[in-house]
Amino acid sequence: MMGVIELSWWQLGLAALMVLALAACSHLARLGIAQSLLLAALRTLLQLALIGLVLEALFSAAAWHWVVLMAMVMLLVAGREVMARQKRRLAGGWTFGIGTLSMFVSSFTVTALTLTLIIGPEPWYTPQYAIPLLGMMLGNTMTGVALSLDRLTDSVWRQKALLEGRLMLGQGWSQAIGDIRREAMRAGMIPTINAMAAAGVVSLPGMMTGQILAGSPPALAVKYQVLVMFIITVGTGFGTQAAVSVASRRLFDERERLRIDRLTRARH
Repeated sequence: MMGVIELSWWQLGLAALMVLALAACSHLARLGIAQSLLLAALRTLLQLALIGLVLEALFSAAAWHWVVLMAMVMLLVAGREVMARQKRRLAGGWTFGIGTLSMFVSSFTVTALTLTLIIGPEPWYTPQYAIPLLGMMLGNTMTGVALSLDRLTDSVWRQKALLEGRLMLGQGWSQAIGDIRREAMRAGMIPTINAMAAAGVVSLPGMMTGQILAGSPPALAVKYQVLVMFIITVGTGFGTQAAVSVASRRLFDERERLRIDRLTRARH
């Protein structure tokens, strides 16, 4: 079987030219995204080049404390991204705290269980397995948590009169916000469910494609992809449920009054 074809920087430069062409067309069409597109492309190049150097050093050292440090940095950055994606967020850094905590509880737990009980590398924190798995878990859980929190806070803001009416009729906070909370959890899970439903038919998932390009047998690549999609779904599900549950409680005080003042103004 053919090995991996080595890519040179000039070949990546050709791919970058296509991005520049897209940016130029976007500018001519007045879409207003050309600058964001170029900035995102530049960030992709710099961030992935940097993480490549970090992972090479991490794989060489293979020490647990470096793996933990890398994992914590990834978690904090993911928590920051969750907060940055909110149109209306909980004031006082609560969005960052809730997002980070829910991803820690779900992603770290599921990744640790997968490494120790299913894959079983020796040692279990082997960077080659631990970091990529945790990265995929955090990336997808981050998206689910961000979507669910955004749906929750925006729905509460728009339906505050309805919620206050329910409270006045004697409903408890949990019952009053129950349908909004369920819709928020569903919103966070929809992208993951759609990805599973379309896997192998509409698209070839990233991990499977990468392993095939690296020369792994397709059957082995399929097994790893199924495993990854299952654990991503589990992590995203528990992460969104935890985040929405805690955030919902935060929107009411100890006397079960709706505290709309705990939401910041909409960010445009």
